[in-house]
Amino acid sequence: MLPDFLQAAIASGRLFEWIVLLVILEGLLLHWLWRRHAVGLPWQHLIGSFVSGACLMLAVRAAVLEATSSEIALWLALSLLAHLIDLGLRFRRR
Repeated sequence: MLPDFLQAAIASGRLFEWIVLLVILEGLLLHWLWRRHAVGLPWQHLIGSFVSGACLMLAVRAAVLEATSSEIALWLALSLLAHLIDLGLRFRRR
């Protein structure tokens, strides 16, 4: 059984918003590390994965909040598009 605060966060969709916020903060931190210390990968190599993951979280949020199937499909389609663009760029770089 989950704690009450976590159940409430899931039911309200807030948990998924927090996860998206953490994804954004992680991206900013990784970008800063790359720019400041040349550690890791440049943002161009990471942005597709971050956008795709964030869109998946927003699709889950929409499903939990019982949004229309069109809204859920939109988030899933955006995630797929970001993923395919990311793959295309990765293959192009090689």
